[in-house]
Amino acid sequence: MVANGVIAFSLAGGMLGYEYFEKLPWRDAFLNTAMLLSGMGPVNPPQTPGGKLFAGIFALYAGLVFIALTGVVLAPVGHRVLHHLNWQSNDRPAKK
Repeated sequence: MVANGVIAFSLAGGMLGYEYFEKLPWRDAFLNTAMLLSGMGPVNPPQTPGGKLFAGIFALYAGLVFIALTGVVLAPVGHRVLHHLNWQSNDRPAKK
């Protein structure tokens, strides 16, 4: 739920940045943003100095968001695996 909100916020922010700095139509801005967020890279290389700066910062942000969201999504799975691996035997040696 939180991950979906972060993705939607990132997608909207990236689209606004590409529309503002690169004057891309919203469909092209969506495509570039989605490709960066998925790790594929931009489709339209930035042409303006502001667009280049924005694309670089957004690419760093997208990488960090991907790593953070992967941790959030996989944390319950990892927690379950760790509980499973922490096996304790019921056959304990008798105390003296």
